[in-house]
Amino acid sequence: MITRDFLMKADCTTAFGAIEESLLWSPEQRAASLAATLACRPDDGPVWIFGYGSLMWNPALEFTDSCTGTLVGWHRAFCLRLTAGRGTACQPGRMLALKEGGRTTGIAYQLPEATVEDELSLLWKREMITGCYLPTWCKLELDDGRTVNALVFIMDPRHPQYEADTSVQVIAPLIAAASGPLGTNAQYLFSLDEELQKLGMPDEGLNELIKYVRGLLGIHPQPGLA
Repeated sequence: MITRDFLMKADCTTAFGAIEESLLWSPEQRAASLAATLACRPDDGPVWIFGYGSLMWNPALEFTDSCTGTLVGWHRAFCLRLTAGRGTACQPGRMLALKEGGRTTGIAYQLPEATVEDELSLLWKREMITGCYLPTWCKLELDDGRTVNALVFIMDPRHPQYEADTSVQVIAPLIAAASGPLGTNAQYLFSLDEELQKLGMPDEGLNELIKYVRGLLGIHPQPGLA
């Protein structure tokens, strides 16, 4: 599991597995991306981060507040070709991102203003290793009635690792087979489902994919269980 200590010490050229040199962002590129994102900060209110994948069960961030919420206009999709972390170049998997349309539930985290840049630097080291996402300020509806501006990592469709075909028949075999230094691609999918179920916000769009991957791995539900 990714921890704060891991992120602080990680050498991005090796910590997540072998990453093609042409794809790997330098620390300077990550810093420039972060600075540009902060320059577009919509107001002087708190910085919130929206977690819709592993940030939900493993934020590895220091935060002062958190709340479940819904992002309108975007939906989960395994549209990022995964060649490090939980996949390899020889056996690529698929990682989660957001594509336009629909809505997504997740958890929002409010960062402490005093250390916001330090927290975001760690987050960029985790999410922007190859610059595959577009960090975007979005209006987010929290379940307690608040509406906040949150940073959301949306898939960049211009990125070379973007994959348009997210049909279950295509991505399930990839997810079932892929693994890397951070574990298996399938375990990521199962952890995502487990967290969503725990939060009472199941994503119906994942059901067929999970069933397909479990079948490929020979994991069958116990009698009487769905």
